[in-house]
Amino acid sequence: MTYKAIKIRRGKEESLKRFHPWVFSGAIDSYDETIEEGDLVTVYTHDGKLIGNGHFQIGSIAVRVLAFDDSEINEEFFLQRLQHAFNVRKSLDLMRDDNNAFRLVHGEGDFLPGLVVDIYGATAVMQAHSPGMHFARNLIASALTKLPCGIVKNVYYKSETTLPFKAQLDPQNQYIIGSYETDEAVENGLKFHVDWLKGQKTGFFVDQRENRSLLEKYSHDRRVLNMFCYTGGFSFYAMRGGAKLVHSVDSSAKAIKLTNDNVELNYPGDSRHTAYAEDAFKFLDNIKKDEYDLIILDPPAFAKHKSALKNALIGYRKLNAKAFEKIQSGGILFTFSCSQAVNREQFRLAVFSAAAMSHRKVRILHQLTQPADHPINIYHPEGEYLKGLVLYVE
Repeated sequence: MTYKAIKIRRGKEESLKRFHPWVFSGAIDSYDETIEEGDLVTVYTHDGKLIGNGHFQIGSIAVRVLAFDDSEINEEFFLQRLQHAFNVRKSLDLMRDDNNAFRLVHGEGDFLPGLVVDIYGATAVMQAHSPGMHFARNLIASALTKLPCGIVKNVYYKSETTLPFKAQLDPQNQYIIGSYETDEAVENGLKFHVDWLKGQKTGFFVDQRENRSLLEKYSHDRRVLNMFCYTGGFSFYAMRGGAKLVHSVDSSAKAIKLTNDNVELNYPGDSRHTAYAEDAFKFLDNIKKDEYDLIILDPPAFAKHKSALKNALIGYRKLNAKAFEKIQSGGILFTFSCSQAVNREQFRLAVFSAAAMSHRKVRILHQLTQPADHPINIYHPEGEYLKGLVLYVE
C-alpha cells in the first residue's frame, strides 16, 4: 500500500505532538504532487521525523491522522479499533435485552476520525465524514461483521449528505452487507422505529438516551411540550414517566408521522399524546401562558460553522426567551444545543440572557452533555458538541 508524503511547516507540528488528529492546510510545507482526495498519507515534521499516517482531503482540514506511528491502515487496523470501541460499549452495559441501540464509533472520540457507526439491533448504520473513510467503507463493513457475538449482521452505508461536497464522490446510500430486516430498535425498554433510509443522521438521536431517562423522572403529573420532537424520543419517555399530557411539535410532517408511530408502538391508543406539524417559533408564540409546566427545546444545529455563530446565539436566545415567557411557574425547562461551533459557555450565556429578558427566577438543576458512547478524545476537545441545561423556572 502506497502512502504519499506530507511535510509540516516548522513550528506547526506542536498540536500534532499533543496528538490532535487534524492537520490544517495552512500547516503544510510540501506534499507529493500526485496526492489525491482520500489518499493514505504519511505526515512528517519539517526535518523529516515521522508523525503518523492518515487520510488526505482537500479543504481546511487537510489530514485526519489515524495512527501516530507507522501502523498500516488496513482491515486489521480497523478491526482492532472497532474491537476497542466495542469493548468500551460493553463496559457501559449498553448491549442488553432492553437496549440494543447505541453509538459504536464516534469519530475522533474512538480514534477513527471521519467515521460514525450507530447500532440498531443487528444493523450498523455507517457514515463517512471524510473521503478516506468513504474509500475504506468496504474494509470497515467487513471488520464490523467480525466483532464478538455476531453483533452486526447488516451494514447500511449512509453518507450522501455527510461527505464534503467538493470531493465530488457521488456516494450511494445502500446496504454494503446484508439487507433490511426490521426498523425497530429498543432503548431502555422502549421501542421505536428507525428511519435510517431517509431520516436525519443515522435515523435516531441516540446521543439523548441518558437525557431522555432524566426527563422521565421529572415528567410525573406534568403537561409536557416536546419541541423539535423529530421521532418523539422525549415524548414517549415522558409518557412512561406519568405525564398528564404530551404535545410533540416538529415542522416536518414526516417526523410527526414517525413520532406518532413510535408513541403508538409503546402506548397504543393513549389519548395523552398529540402531535403538531408546525414551526416551533410560531407554535410558542400562539400557546397560552402556563399551558405547559415541562418544556423540551432540542433544536437542530443552529450553527454548523463558526461563520454562523452570531446568528445561532441570537436564535438560542430568542427560542429560550419564548419558553421562559410561556412556561408555568414551577416549571422545568430542558434546553439543548447540538451545535459544535457553539461552546458550553456561549450557550449558557445565550440561555442566561434569555432568562434575564424574561425577569423570571431560574435555577440550574443539571448541566448535561453527550453520553459515554459519544466519547471525547482528550486531545480533541472539539468532539464535545452536545450541551444541555435543566432549569427550574419560578
